[in-house]
Amino acid sequence: MGDDDTVLATVSASAMRRGLGITMLGLLGLLLIYTGILRPPAHMGWQAFLVVMGILSLWGAERMRRATRVAVELTEAGLRTSDGEVIAAVEDIASVDRGAFAFKPSNGFILRLKGRAPGRWQPGLWWRFGPRVGIGGVTPGSQGKVMADIIAAKLAERDPR
Repeated sequence: MGDDDTVLATVSASAMRRGLGITMLGLLGLLLIYTGILRPPAHMGWQAFLVVMGILSLWGAERMRRATRVAVELTEAGLRTSDGEVIAAVEDIASVDRGAFAFKPSNGFILRLKGRAPGRWQPGLWWRFGPRVGIGGVTPGSQGKVMADIIAAKLAERDPR
């Protein structure tokens, strides 16, 4: 194992928040489907809307269940998931923001990349859209703060302005 593979910080889903998030999405889906089928609104379009939104909520709960099984790891090389998917390389990161008014996930932070990256969404854990990467969701705030601080320190070492 090389120096680039040493894990400096980890952000993983808290068991309680993970369970609560998955349960809430699942219950929302079941409630929408129940309402759409057993207590349908007068207009058929609204009934279809309720059922489709219920199915999408159940799909989101399953996506969150799968996504939050892994963790986000910070190494010398960059951010990756514990199953090896590269999120962003350190040299591609332009800045990190965890301020109160930043458009960021709950208990997390946002990275601005130097260029655009392919979109990816792992509900409850991380997302990447264009030049931004959001880390957080159903994760403890303390883990996100430590990871953001380490990334900020690495950026300051690279460009001491």
